[in-house]
Amino acid sequence: MPAFAEHVDSWYAASAGAAPSYTSLKGGTDADVCIIGAGYTGLSSAIHLAERGYKVVVLEANRVGWGASGRNGGHVGTGQRADQSSLEKWVGRETAGNLWQLGLDAVDLVCELVETHHIDCELGVGNLHMAAKASHALDLEHEVNQLTRDYGYTKASYLNREELAELTSASGMHGGMLDMGARHLHPLKYTHGLARVASSLGVTIYEQSPAVKWRDNSQLQINTPQGSVTAKALVLACNGYLGKLAPTIAGNIMPINNFVVATEPLSPEQQRAVTRDNHSLSDSLFVINYWKLSGDGRLLFGGGENYTSRFPKDIKGFVRPYMLNIYPELTDVKIDYGWGGTLGITMNRMPDFGRIGSRIFYAQGFSGHGVPTATMAGKLLAAAIDGDSEKFNLMALVPTHRFPGGTLLRWPGLVAGMLYYSLLDKLGS
Repeated sequence: MPAFAEHVDSWYAASAGAAPSYTSLKGGTDADVCIIGAGYTGLSSAIHLAERGYKVVVLEANRVGWGASGRNGGHVGTGQRADQSSLEKWVGRETAGNLWQLGLDAVDLVCELVETHHIDCELGVGNLHMAAKASHALDLEHEVNQLTRDYGYTKASYLNREELAELTSASGMHGGMLDMGARHLHPLKYTHGLARVASSLGVTIYEQSPAVKWRDNSQLQINTPQGSVTAKALVLACNGYLGKLAPTIAGNIMPINNFVVATEPLSPEQQRAVTRDNHSLSDSLFVINYWKLSGDGRLLFGGGENYTSRFPKDIKGFVRPYMLNIYPELTDVKIDYGWGGTLGITMNRMPDFGRIGSRIFYAQGFSGHGVPTATMAGKLLAAAIDGDSEKFNLMALVPTHRFPGGTLLRWPGLVAGMLYYSLLDKLGS
């Protein structure tokens, strides 16, 4: 029997309250749809399928929200992970506009689920994305103008350095985009809330029940160490934890590790200096820094990543320099928690939606934009399984490319590319 993991020692796990607990699968069961993975994609799929009348079983290898869905920065950004200019080049203006609207709808969907089902997840408003270089400030100003002029989006505004300084003491920033259409939340509380909603709709969730293999014969059969599910359709909602479960799509994404720390609670003055209006914040570096305040006034700061199968031995020490580079005044602040997580990225940072045959559906590679996009992915997967593939196909239309060399050789190529962009982060203006 494999060893099953509890949640990592994160501030999220410490503050999430009593987590719902689900039994492991023993023996055989059947479902209309089997979903592998109890993160945002899997749980949203389950909710929206159950609302359509489907019998749904969810298999989770560890605990609900154990992966990236319970460890991320909690930012709920608008639009897509790729910028609109890139999308226009790839798919044309009209389709890019539809994708922009779908990104806005994804944020609305998160808010709708939270509000309708009374999910207590510290939902906040606004994101401040800041230029770490002078040249990036021009890019952000152009982006705000483009969104206003071409997409009619009026919730984003450009701030110069002086205006920025009124909202945050962040050092070295040259301007920023304040997006009041964005949200932020406690990701693990949100995930636990989705699981409770799914269960209330009749979805059966099994924890400590990893899918070890599946077969597509007259019916789909998905095997766990002590049981099996027979289903008419299958959703692969594994993202960075896909492993070897589906080799044909594994090369479309690259698992990378990102790291977060939580400080001790800051004083009211320190909190106001970090973010006057309690927005989430991020910078424009390729290896992005992102941060926000917790409900109890801690700074939750994500910085640095690696591309191996191991996390740094001292995550707090690994992330701390990134934090102090932006907030040097926090030198004497204690860091209480440090943790890491694995996410799936794609070559162009747009998610990978698709099918394997006619009965197996997947969505993966959210590339750091997972809270809204993966939640929306679940809704689109459910609709596609029910016969309405229009918006699922819209997401699948964006060309995604396999990493060169597939799963065997993707790692050295990615590392070389990441090191190149990391060097650019450190150089120039």
